[in-house]
Amino acid sequence: DVGSNSVRLMIWERGVTDIKKVKITKLGEGIVNLSVLKIEAMGRTVEAIKEFVSFAQKENVDNIYIFATAAVRSAQNGKDFAKTVKEKVGYPLDIISGETEALLGLKGALSGKDGGIIDIGGASAEISVSKAGKIVYAKSLNEGVVRLTDKFGQDKDKLLEYSLKQVKNYGDLPKTSFYGVGGTATSLCACFYGVYPYEPSKIDGKILKKEDIKSLIEKFSKLSVEERKNIKELQRGREEVILSGAVFLYAIMEKHGIESITVSEKDNLEGYILFKLGENL
Repeated sequence: DVGSNSVRLMIWERGVTDIKKVKITKLGEGIVNLSVLKIEAMGRTVEAIKEFVSFAQKENVDNIYIFATAAVRSAQNGKDFAKTVKEKVGYPLDIISGETEALLGLKGALSGKDGGIIDIGGASAEISVSKAGKIVYAKSLNEGVVRLTDKFGQDKDKLLEYSLKQVKNYGDLPKTSFYGVGGTATSLCACFYGVYPYEPSKIDGKILKKEDIKSLIEKFSKLSVEERKNIKELQRGREEVILSGAVFLYAIMEKHGIESITVSEKDNLEGYILFKLGENL
């Protein structure tokens, strides 16, 4: 999964996630101002993809799939980046749409159950809802932790003011139980519950209340980016973007009357595998 903030690898066998790895490469860095992917960011990201592909090959996997999300699909040079990946790595890069990203997250996290997912990525944020086995809502906004940090840095008040306005663009959300997926939700969960070293089984299924996220916002806003490196539960590389992620998630919950979310370790990685195995979205 080539995201706007990180590259993630999942190795999956017979319905079980065997291995997950992540590397922060900040591919979407500066995209707000430039509308293009930076050469340095592309270089870091290609190297991470190569490393993960090499690792997967050593694990003797049968198929390798690579997909990209908001940073690549919105960048003017996104297709050029995809071409570079194909040339240097040897596998095609599938650039998925925002709506597809929302549906993949839903399928991965809920496996056909009713409910909704909130996924705040680096350059986009998706919400989707399933009821009675059917998708009843799916929307992606071009807002994410990298974009927000590029715009407002560590200014909590400006972040909140802007986020509360932007989340109105989701319109009316169906009433349901919501799950938080992706790095923003899992990182906030690890920080709130003190999970270190990171252990997926200690994150999956945990509840985060709106007030819990508010308390984390206060904590992060009082620390410099450098000082946040002392929070051992916070994944290295997320120090700069965790405040904007927390604020945007809080704004969604505040504006749409969501008092709590359940954090899920499963997300669009699992959804993409199921999709490639022929399951309908």
